Amino acid sequence: MSIEAFDRVELDGTGFDRITEGEVVAVVREAISAGRGGRILTPNIDILRQSRVDDEVRTYLDDADLVVADGMPLVWASKLSGTPLPERVAGSSLIWSLSRGLGLDGRSIFVIGGSPAGDGKDGATRAADRLAAECPGLRIAGTLCPDYGFENDEQAYADLRAKVAGAEPDLVFVGLGFPKQEAVVTRLRAEMPQAWFVGCGAAVNFVAGDVERAPRWMQRTGLEWAHRLGTEPRRLAGRYLKHDAPYALKLLAQARRR
Repeated sequence: MSIEAFDRVELDGTGFDRITEGEVVAVVREAISAGRGGRILTPNIDILRQSRVDDEVRTYLDDADLVVADGMPLVWASKLSGTPLPERVAGSSLIWSLSRGLGLDGRSIFVIGGSPAGDGKDGATRAADRLAAECPGLRIAGTLCPDYGFENDEQAYADLRAKVAGAEPDLVFVGLGFPKQEAVVTRLRAEMPQAWFVGCGAAVNFVAGDVERAPRWMQRTGLEWAHRLGTEPRRLAGRYLKHDAPYALKLLAQARRR
């Protein structure tokens, strides 16, 4: 199953692949078998909003091989515009489905992100351990939980790139938050053209058990943002309520007019 088999739905200047989560896994498995690498971007309302005003964000989107909708408002907007996306494809779900799929082929992953170690393992290691335990056949090439601000230290950045590239993983999950994780992916991808990369935000924390993901009914009904807001109000209130909510309403209104 090739990427070219799927057409794209345009939402506010960004093309989203009309693809299901299962089809994403099939595409990645086939590409890895053929020795082709790639990049998956999972924009939500916040990322789509930023892409309208930030050239760097636009560059990340343009570089992606697959762009999938991580947010029910995007799916709703596609349906209102008459070009429906089949479903939401979230990075926090892909970390599981891709790991299961790669496990079937005996492939390897590298996990970057998570919370720093306390008395035990760091979040990246705990997430990788859980994925390995629950995804038969999956190999762990390595893990990294970089120090805060590592991206401003060229030596630390070089060490990270050397460790990841040296492990030769088939797929790299980068859970450092947007847009930092995408900057890391861009630099790693130049050195690892045969690997796949997914910037997965809080997914590493979810898998590690450090942050609780919203119940499935909230995920399905588009209320996962409310759960996240309730767990991190000081960090997310301004972004969600001041910027993202008005943008989402505008996007839905435009889609309905089309």
